[in-house]
Amino acid sequence: MSLATEHHEADAPIVLEKVAVRSWKAPIAFGIFTVIAILMFVVWHREGDATFRLSNDNDFIQLPTVVLSSVATGIVVTILLAAITGLSAYLATQARKVPLWLIALFGVLFMVGFLSWAAAGKALPISGLLVGSVALSVPLIFGALGGVITERVGVVNVAIEGQLLAGAFVSAFVASITGNAVVGLLAAMVAGVLVSFVLAAFSIKYLVDQVIVGVVLNVLVTGLTSFLYSQVLSKNEALFNAPVKFPRINIPILSEIPLIGPALFRQTIIVYLMYIAVVVVFFCLFYTRWGLRLRAVGEHPQAADTVGINVNRTRFWNVSLAGAIVGLGGAYFTLGSGLAFNKEMTAGAGYIALAAVIFGRWDPLKATLAALLFGFTQNLQFALSAIGSPVPSQFMLMLPYVVTIFAVAGLVGVSRGPAASGKPYVKG
Repeated sequence: MSLATEHHEADAPIVLEKVAVRSWKAPIAFGIFTVIAILMFVVWHREGDATFRLSNDNDFIQLPTVVLSSVATGIVVTILLAAITGLSAYLATQARKVPLWLIALFGVLFMVGFLSWAAAGKALPISGLLVGSVALSVPLIFGALGGVITERVGVVNVAIEGQLLAGAFVSAFVASITGNAVVGLLAAMVAGVLVSFVLAAFSIKYLVDQVIVGVVLNVLVTGLTSFLYSQVLSKNEALFNAPVKFPRINIPILSEIPLIGPALFRQTIIVYLMYIAVVVVFFCLFYTRWGLRLRAVGEHPQAADTVGINVNRTRFWNVSLAGAIVGLGGAYFTLGSGLAFNKEMTAGAGYIALAAVIFGRWDPLKATLAALLFGFTQNLQFALSAIGSPVPSQFMLMLPYVVTIFAVAGLVGVSRGPAASGKPYVKG
């Protein structure tokens, strides 16, 4: 072999073979739910037809009632679930990723089979189920939006529960003494900012562990609002705890759309503000200079500092902005639903909102969809209890957290938060 040939071979580029990565997470998860479907829908099937009412009596457009045989629907759904499980296993052997639409289809099919099984011999109002789901999702969506902003900027926000509770308390108190729901709504935003201000001060300036600060704030706000409720609000509820409810506003034409019209377009101003907030946060986060700076601070604060961005100031003001958004969600408990404030009335909604942030992979739109899913599962327990379904309510309560565990485990892709989230930045 000549020296020229040896020199040419030495200079030849090194080609690395592509390593095939086979992930069996989705097929295993599908297999577990398929086994559950076989046991519930086939082995322990329930006789009778499940009736699904798609319209209310006062709807302008009436949809026909759907009647499904519980046994037949369960068998067909189980076969389809098994087929999807087999397909996902084949994709795994070929080192191919299971597409998100296939995961969504699996979930929809399982839910159809579950509802047919749970509502056997009963009638389930789907329109009312959707209306209640949206109502329960509103504070979760506001909380999730605030959580996305906070964590994207690099601060772990476990204090969403406290911000929601503070917003609910202050909105009820201020709206009651002023008789003005708008003033109460603005006060709720201020309350959320104050709680987030404490979170920002301790976690950003004094470098206290962010998770610990969030947990302490939740306990502090819970204790403080409970004390003030007992000592102030309950002493004279007519004066201090009779909040004015926002009226419902029906959007012409849109409110008459079957199924989604009553759920989405016969709502209060708080819900319509939520629609605007979702769009604005998504657009600004990914298509504006503000969003670019925010994400840079949350991913690589040292690089952001190098190009002249004040990291801690950016974090501080965005955490405060997130608190204002979450405060709006707290106001929905009182001003949106027309309920008087009660002790711990948020009932863990902040933690579910945090789960929606993780499930939504720190994306505003995906976190909103996750919050809607969690609201649906929460409302489903009430609907099933009303028709006398044998499904334990505790199972439906734990379902959002089970779904989150699967999401974090990688069923819907790698769930990785912002690189600098939870890490205080000290300028060198």
